[in-house]
Amino acid sequence: MSFGPAPQEDPAAASHTQRLAPPRSATPNTVRSNVANSQFSVEFTAVSRSFPRQGGAADHGRTATRGPQHLVIRDISLSVRPGEVVGILGTSGCGKSTLLRIAAGLDSPSTGAVRIDGSPVAGVDGRCAFAFQEPRLLPWRTMAGNVAIGLPHGIDHAESEARVARLLELVGLTAFAGHRPREVSGGMAQRASLARALARDPGVLLLDEPFASLDALTRMRMQDLLLDVHAAAPTTVLLVTHDVEEALQLSDRVVLLGTEGDRDGAAIRRIVTVPGDRPRDRGSAEIAELRAQLLEGLGVSRHTN
Repeated sequence: MSFGPAPQEDPAAASHTQRLAPPRSATPNTVRSNVANSQFSVEFTAVSRSFPRQGGAADHGRTATRGPQHLVIRDISLSVRPGEVVGILGTSGCGKSTLLRIAAGLDSPSTGAVRIDGSPVAGVDGRCAFAFQEPRLLPWRTMAGNVAIGLPHGIDHAESEARVARLLELVGLTAFAGHRPREVSGGMAQRASLARALARDPGVLLLDEPFASLDALTRMRMQDLLLDVHAAAPTTVLLVTHDVEEALQLSDRVVLLGTEGDRDGAAIRRIVTVPGDRPRDRGSAEIAELRAQLLEGLGVSRHTN
């Protein structure tokens, strides 16, 4: 019985000293000129979200029926500038993914509002694209076919093929366009997921722990790839992560969510502006100090002699 070719080694992990870059066949300037460039502001205004406690009535955001409620996020107000990368950091269960889903229109706030590019989010919002922790590729489709799923409706066949080819080139998967998910590594599958999210030229890219399931080395390579992609197509990015190091490497600002005392619901505890241009020196003393401060905010104390 055949299960298809063995997974290919991810070229990104072949060398731990070389950053990912656009393929040699295309210079960075060529890639930039071929990729659309949308970037929208995002404005959260006093956003809160509660859900029914176990055994309570169904909750549909603003249409929630009365009953015992569990407040997950509370009074979130945040302005994200066009083209900015904002990391959202917090412990498990503090509402990071809920905030992302509200931004995408996949959920509604119980109170408050979200605006993208100045207009309100009402229902699933086509100005956003979502990338999840797992690649969620269709196993019967090729890499190119999976990326094509993200394309907006109404574009002709020639444009569709050209856009998919450009995106595969951008994420370094041109040579694997005809491969199916079982034939590639986890890192390569995650690259295809990222390309699919970019296919509609989103004004806002929402990333929900997209590298959490990868091994440490591949995860670092994917972080570098995201920086390359953002340089080529600088959309606005909201990145949810548990990883302080990842947040500091990728973000312009890091938003720390957490609870305060006995109050229900996570709120913004702190917003940190990360110094320096990307890519940043992982050994920087400034970054090390911010890392320690954010870890303390997550309940991890410094160890001093």
